[in-house]
Amino acid sequence: MTFMKTILGSAAALALSAGAALADPALIYDLGGKFDKSFNEAAFGGAEKWAAETGGSYKDIEIQSEAQREQALRRFAEAGFNPVVTTGFAIAGAIDAVAADYPDTKFVTIDGWVDPAKHPNVLSILFSEHEGSYLVGMMAGMASKSGTVGFVGGMDIPLIRKFACGYAQGVMAANADAKVISNMTGTTPAAWNDPVKGSELARAQIGQGADVIFAAAGGTGLGVLETAAKEDILSIGVDSNQNHLFPGEVLTSMLKRVDVAVFDSMTQGADLETGVKVFGTAQDGVGYALDDNNAALVSDEMKAAVDAAREQIIAGELKVHDYSSDDSCPVLQF
Repeated sequence: MTFMKTILGSAAALALSAGAALADPALIYDLGGKFDKSFNEAAFGGAEKWAAETGGSYKDIEIQSEAQREQALRRFAEAGFNPVVTTGFAIAGAIDAVAADYPDTKFVTIDGWVDPAKHPNVLSILFSEHEGSYLVGMMAGMASKSGTVGFVGGMDIPLIRKFACGYAQGVMAANADAKVISNMTGTTPAAWNDPVKGSELARAQIGQGADVIFAAAGGTGLGVLETAAKEDILSIGVDSNQNHLFPGEVLTSMLKRVDVAVFDSMTQGADLETGVKVFGTAQDGVGYALDDNNAALVSDEMKAAVDAAREQIIAGELKVHDYSSDDSCPVLQF
């Protein structure tokens, strides 16, 4: 797949200034690019849906380095875009640095957190990834024939450990004797876009007996899914519905409705309600994907069990431990 990468510089600055219409929204993707078939692409899908349904226009940009985050925020704000929607936890620091300089601009950080008391013009959107991961973990535990399943994370940060811990809890709920192998790709942002490393980790886990692997690693996860398909074991996608990438080989995908977060933010526009918003199971912010590509892999028993757990989570009867609440996981060591 080829696409034009937007590089910040004088040309981009001119394009932003020339093309901005007051109150048009803007979208800044995290490192890894908007066509990562996962997190960023879900954001792109939400923006495209907004544009199609409203007839509006938006400007988006793919930053090429961490240093460009603050620069992109300032240029969008100065050009009159509102709101400025961003993806990825790492840009929160840049928003914290610039938000006060543009009090009339609304900023959105998806996965990041900015103190609402300090910056009343910022909306922090968070997700209950541990809940959605629990559901797909149950499916993995029920689908596994070997009793060993795997998890491949991207950058080793609390957010990805939150995925892993929720997943492991779901696996153990389905099969208390199961073994969960967990590996992270790296400790820098490069970990989000390294499918070769993802493939290597998947092969290593398969060598240890894993027959279902959940990838929460952005573009790196594509290497996991591809290798799992080649080795004829099951995989689990993340963020976007990735079932179609390898039909009949992807057990399910843990849906994280970044697309809905972007769509809602752009729809509210300059009237965006700021503060902190959490998308959990009850808000359909997380869940699992079921379609023609994986229907044959998901038994009626499996679906019934997972749907029952979902209802229990929503009712408050089932509490999935959130790694980020205390930096610990009761069923998985990091």
